[in-house]
Amino acid sequence: MKIQKITSLLLALSLLSLTACGRSLNSTETGAIAGTTLGAGLGAIIGGRSGKPGAGVAIGTAAGALAGGLLGRQQDNVKSKSAEQDERLRRQEEEIQRQRRELEELKRRNNDGYDYRDQTPSRNDSFDYRDRY
Repeated sequence: MKIQKITSLLLALSLLSLTACGRSLNSTETGAIAGTTLGAGLGAIIGGRSGKPGAGVAIGTAAGALAGGLLGRQQDNVKSKSAEQDERLRRQEEEIQRQRRELEELKRRNNDGYDYRDQTPSRNDSFDYRDRY
């Protein structure tokens, strides 16, 4: 019965800490809270069977918080790298669009009806490109 009270109290405190935060939690914080709750519950059960529920809760809480925090941090790192890649991709797409607009503008400016393909020199012709410009 004592184990159930401790587990219920820890669960209530964890839920209270989640709702008390005025901001959204990142994965590290969420993982630590979830790990703390699960670790405390498992520690209480294991500690209760061995006759030391307080020690079980303390050890389970610490281990759960550490494991949950580490897993959550890993998820935060993955999200961060993904966001960086998305930003690089967005900048590259903007640059491609800018270059396409620039190319179209250059084509429009140079569209004077002159077909440069007709001006390829034959072997016998001496053709100096500097004369054209």
